[in-house]
Amino acid sequence: MKTPQELRYSRDHEWALAVGDTVRVGITDFAQDALGDVVFVDLPKVGTTVNAGDVIGEVESTKSVSEIYAPVAGTVTVVNESLRAAPEKLNSDPYGDGWLCEIGGADGAAMETLLDADAYRALTSN
Repeated sequence: MKTPQELRYSRDHEWALAVGDTVRVGITDFAQDALGDVVFVDLPKVGTTVNAGDVIGEVESTKSVSEIYAPVAGTVTVVNESLRAAPEKLNSDPYGDGWLCEIGGADGAAMETLLDADAYRALTSN
């Protein structure tokens, strides 16, 4: 499983990357592997205000449906519209073209509460 060092991770298997004044969010390689083939993604609406831990969408796979949680608080500023037509990008490129949304206005300190790559690897190795 890939676990890029530059990302932060939630215990719910989302990743977060600070990009300027926003935080880009996706699901981890571990999560997409556990889900199996993704067939549908329900993305949040741009302008939605979220708290860390809020449900912001769902991923449906051939195995199950799983909720997506906001790793940080803020306002959804952008969603990855390409996932509507090609949800399989979550499987093929979860840390690249498979990103889900960006959350603006996130407190920079909130990123520090997320797991670093080593801690996330320890969480998922059990």
